[in-house]
Amino acid sequence: MNFTAKQISIILGGKIIGDDTVSINSVAKIEEGNIGNLCFLSNEKYNKYIYSCNASIVIVNTSFNPSKKVNPTLIKVDDPYSAFSQLLEVFNKMKYDKIGLSNKSDISSEASIGDNVYIGPFTSISNNVSIGNNVKIYPNCYIGENVIIEDNTIIFSNVSIYHDCKIGKENIIHSGVVIGSDGFGFAQNEKNQFKKISQIGNVETANNVEIGANTTIDRATMGTTKIGEGVKLDNLIQIAHNVEIGNNTVIAAQTCIAGSSKIGKKCMIGGQVAIAGHLKITDEVKIAGQSGIASSISQKGAVLQGPMAFDLKKFQRSYIVFKKLPKLYKTLNLIKKKFND
Repeated sequence: MNFTAKQISIILGGKIIGDDTVSINSVAKIEEGNIGNLCFLSNEKYNKYIYSCNASIVIVNTSFNPSKKVNPTLIKVDDPYSAFSQLLEVFNKMKYDKIGLSNKSDISSEASIGDNVYIGPFTSISNNVSIGNNVKIYPNCYIGENVIIEDNTIIFSNVSIYHDCKIGKENIIHSGVVIGSDGFGFAQNEKNQFKKISQIGNVETANNVEIGANTTIDRATMGTTKIGEGVKLDNLIQIAHNVEIGNNTVIAAQTCIAGSSKIGKKCMIGGQVAIAGHLKITDEVKIAGQSGIASSISQKGAVLQGPMAFDLKKFQRSYIVFKKLPKLYKTLNLIKKKFND
């Protein structure tokens, strides 16, 4: 990865202050920048570092005017943080721009493979799989029968996608993810034995979904478990059978959503949240980490917290009282003792 200041300025539409031929081959934080690094400066509290920074190029705001000499070449843009993110995306795509089918992979003759696809060693592609253009599937993956993987999706190592599932465009699926495993469905008989209920549905992810490492998404008992467009799932999340997650919802690590619950659009769910089954959570709801949701939420934009979650402000006020309980208890005992005397 080598880019000159001129090439970067063209990508970002920025203005160069300094040598436009200087090049970079890596990125770094501005306080750690060295020759060959690209850094960015968007927060004024880090301004002091630009005068000691030895990075080759620094992206700065158009309003930035150094008070003394700086060593790096500057590229001025309207929003340095967004510009830097844009560059990281470009670099990332180049890094993962692999093409070719490994002769150590197992690809069914009945599978359909698009253009510019990469399939790594020891990956198994089953019958009737359809893989779109520019898809990258890393080593040791399993893709079951009738799976559809649409264009520009990246699937990292050790991912299993069971039969009949559908993966949208521009998905990123990290290592260890399991999509389409059986939902937790059992029926108790008269002998108190649990008999498995066959799970015959599937999982579908829409476009621009990212699924973190070791997350599991169960197939529907019947029908489809649905992950909406733009959804971002962190590592170690459990999504049960027939769950639906609305567009652009984000969920942090170790959250568990029980079967048939429906999560709205643009929700934000913290880590280690537990959501019971068959609930409906409306749009734009925010749930703080380690909360428990045992009933449906119909108030759009609600902010909730607590083991049995309720309104965040009420929870915080209640917690203040809770912390004072030992003192209140002591006071109560003193009053009780006084009256008894």
